Amino acid sequence: MGSRRIQTKGILLSTAPLGVLLLAALLHSTAAKTLKYKVYEEQRVGTIIGRLKEDVEGVLSKLPTSLSFRFRAMQRGSAPLLTVREEDGEISIGAKIDREKLCEKNSNCSIEFDVVTLPTEYLQLFHVEVEVLDINDNSPHFSRAIVPIEISESASVGTRVPLDGAVDADVGENSLHTYSLTPNNFFKIDVRTRTDGAKYAELVVMRELDREVQSSYQLQLTASDNGVPPKSGSTLLKISISDSNDNSPAFEEQAYVIHLQENSPLGTLIIDLNATDPDEGTNGKIVYSFSSHVPPKILETFKINPENGHITLIKRVDYEATASYELDVQAQDLGPNSIPGLCKIVVKVVDVNDNKPEININLMTQGKEEVAYISEGAPVDTFIALVRADDNDAGLNGEVVCRLHGHGHFRLQKTHEKNYMILTNVSLDREKRSEYSLTVIAEDRGSPSLSTIKHFTVQVLDENDNPPHFEKTRYEVFKSENNSPGAYLMTVVATDPDLGTNGQVTYTVVDTQVQGSPISTYVTIDPSNGAIYALRSFDYEDVSRIAFTVQARDGGNPPLSANTTVLLTVLDENDNPPIIHSPSLRNHTAELSVWKYASPGQLVTAFKVTDRDSGANGEMSCAIVGGNEDGLFVMDARRCELRTNASLEQAPRDMMEIRVEVQDRGTSRLTTGALLRLSLQENMDILPSLYPTGSGQASMDLSLIVIISLGAVCALLLIVMVMFATARCSREKKDPRHNYNCRVAESSYQNHPKKPARQIHKADITLVPTINGTLPVRSHPHSPLPSPTPERGTLGSRQSHHSRQSLNSLVTISSNHVPENFALELAHATPPVEGQYQPRPSFRGNKYTRSYRYALNEMDKFSLKDSGRGDSEAGDSDYDPGRESPMDRLLGEGFTELCSPSGQHRPHAGTTLSTTHPKPIIPLMCPYVCFCVYSDFHHASVDSALFGQTVLAVRNSDQSSGSGDGII
Repeated sequence: MGSRRIQTKGILLSTAPLGVLLLAALLHSTAAKTLKYKVYEEQRVGTIIGRLKEDVEGVLSKLPTSLSFRFRAMQRGSAPLLTVREEDGEISIGAKIDREKLCEKNSNCSIEFDVVTLPTEYLQLFHVEVEVLDINDNSPHFSRAIVPIEISESASVGTRVPLDGAVDADVGENSLHTYSLTPNNFFKIDVRTRTDGAKYAELVVMRELDREVQSSYQLQLTASDNGVPPKSGSTLLKISISDSNDNSPAFEEQAYVIHLQENSPLGTLIIDLNATDPDEGTNGKIVYSFSSHVPPKILETFKINPENGHITLIKRVDYEATASYELDVQAQDLGPNSIPGLCKIVVKVVDVNDNKPEININLMTQGKEEVAYISEGAPVDTFIALVRADDNDAGLNGEVVCRLHGHGHFRLQKTHEKNYMILTNVSLDREKRSEYSLTVIAEDRGSPSLSTIKHFTVQVLDENDNPPHFEKTRYEVFKSENNSPGAYLMTVVATDPDLGTNGQVTYTVVDTQVQGSPISTYVTIDPSNGAIYALRSFDYEDVSRIAFTVQARDGGNPPLSANTTVLLTVLDENDNPPIIHSPSLRNHTAELSVWKYASPGQLVTAFKVTDRDSGANGEMSCAIVGGNEDGLFVMDARRCELRTNASLEQAPRDMMEIRVEVQDRGTSRLTTGALLRLSLQENMDILPSLYPTGSGQASMDLSLIVIISLGAVCALLLIVMVMFATARCSREKKDPRHNYNCRVAESSYQNHPKKPARQIHKADITLVPTINGTLPVRSHPHSPLPSPTPERGTLGSRQSHHSRQSLNSLVTISSNHVPENFALELAHATPPVEGQYQPRPSFRGNKYTRSYRYALNEMDKFSLKDSGRGDSEAGDSDYDPGRESPMDRLLGEGFTELCSPSGQHRPHAGTTLSTTHPKPIIPLMCPYVCFCVYSDFHHASVDSALFGQTVLAVRNSDQSSGSGDGII
């Protein structure tokens, strides 16, 4: 029999009374101590096997007596067979042990595990082996209750017939021991043993058989073990005697031994059997098969060809599972009453190095299997992990050597036959290196050798030197009132760079009071993730803002913490309807007396209403919604004042009812209604006072003071603005750089609010020569003067008369556009030039200086003056120096006469032209006069005007409106 060692897979805690055979021995190996115990199978859970504290007392006594040692098993698993109590190392049964399931037919069955002592600074490693002893808890049994057997009457004495073997799961003395047969004179039992130790029986013929005397026999076969008390099982043999068959098949050899490599592929030929039968025909044709008592395991692994006797492999064999197989084969001819020939084949499995070593790393720290944790600053030789290397192969193929690679800060130390410890070589420093990747290599001694590599990580733990840190020092959250309790508000997040429990943050709300109630009645926080929830339904009218502190605390020892402030703002909702305080209501009805002879607009009553909501939700308006069919009353919606709208003398009745409604301005508006019962009274003395006194009058006085103050501020601001404008204008009058442009004035007039502006295009301008010929003047429709035609070349009084008549037509200035104190001043920009002047067209504007700036310089874009870019003709200029300008004299004479004190030729009664200045008052500031005329005459305006040496005729194109502005 082989041996089987089982490594436990976990640790639980249990106790039970003694009742077990145990043996403890303390053995010394390279660096570990081995403790051996024995226990019978099928013991109840909790049965105590031993106490490590007592059994290793000699080892622990050498350590400081002040230490309190604890014991910890290194194996892991969910269904452990044995448990170890940490306090005293008590080993007990954690689950029912069935040896037959645990080790099958192996003669040696043991459970192995390792135990370490804590603290790790004084770590001791112990290897524990618990041998499981067998009890006689299984009886031998046959696979069939009735076994039919056929034997020829010609069978000779000593003929052997293999029988079905019995099975007993127990081992040792408790396993199958012997067979027995019902006493008779013809047959006996011969007990034989296979190579694997199993016993089987053969039926042996003791006397010659005669079918005519007895054709059948029924015998009982019994199998018994050697337990105390012994157990047994039986089957019935039905033996039939058949007619003789002269010859039986015979094998070349009665037994064969075959060696089969365990890595042999499927289909491998095991053996080619050959049996001979001298008979001819069907009596000599042989069929091969396994004997009926071959166990199922054989039939699952091997296959025999019935025609040629080839046995092949149909299932992979494993030396570590089954080292040998015993096959019983029979050859039988097809003749009647055939007697089979038998042979035995023993297949021995040859071990090959087909199993790689297995590495099992057990860490001291709980967590991931591939990660070990160690605190920085741990001393040298600190225990990190326990490594166990196993190989199921035998001999050198199963011998394993381990090595550690990764970093020189760690080393591997052998503690037992297959166990190793990983220890530190130096004191680790997390600031220099926080993580190590280590590799364990296990290699067997086979040829060729097989190896296994396993990686794991060592993480260096930091000390708790970092407090939690919030993302914000202040959080703000907004929540509408009337929320449901338990509503989510927000999540605060704090991080801690420390590792492990030192970095695990727990959130709490610091105790405080909110309107006399603990903050814990308002909000709560999830301690694990910082999510904040409302515990009650908030009411904006009760509390609109809640400020509280959240604390984040790590799990270090001692713990570190940090605080942040959370400001919760409750948003108002329109959940309160308006309330009417005055007039006093009873059942939503008010009784009021009104003077029957009150004039329209008389105050009947002033409603005093409030709304607890804020903003638009609290803004209210009042309205009459019923009962005012005659329109006798009117409601001021904003002030909520009910007044008379007409004389009440004609009221149809002395008692009237009016339904009034007060409504807020919320999104979902709320209203409050009231019924007013108005009683008309003829005696005014009995009427109550409609206006409040005391505090109400003080409130009105305060409003009046505020209004007066605002008016005074506005007046002061206006005075400052006027003074600033006056000072600016004074500075500009003194600055000769400010130029006046007629087109700027034109643009300003276009923006006049009373009349629409008309834009002048070049198509509207006609150039008319006037100096050297007759000056055509078209009479104004409203002008009382005729238009005489003077002779060519005459520049005497007739020319002055024509000039004055032309200017009368030109200078028709509307009082709507010229202010009363509008003073114009002529400035001679050119010297007089004698000689005849031939006018030529010019499409340029004119430049002139002026003491008063007429704004809007952007109108210069409409100017017709030379652009200066070379696109004009050589003769095009506003003025040629040295040439006489008769317009200066002409305009001077004409404007002097027009602006004479008699006022005879004033264009408009509302326009006053200043005559105090000795010079004419028309702006003449460039070589030619630019004069802007605004008139209200109909259909046709000034067609021609004397304009220096050129007349610009502007026609009014607004015929539909009947009026227009002419701009020259």
